[in-house]
Amino acid sequence: MAINKDMLIGQLLREKPESVETLLRFGMGCVGCPSSQMESLEQAAMVHGIDLDKLMAELNK
Repeated sequence: MAINKDMLIGQLLREKPESVETLLRFGMGCVGCPSSQMESLEQAAMVHGIDLDKLMAELNK
């Protein structure tokens, strides 16, 4: 499964639950937050000041 910047965090966690470790390592401690279910990876990266390209590269390893 290819992960893209428009994917919702909730969808990512359902389809690839092991990605939670990567998200936490990048400082996204809100993976359990209800709003993360409707937030895209791009939106979350922007809010948390995370380099989206680096995050996407790690998630797609």
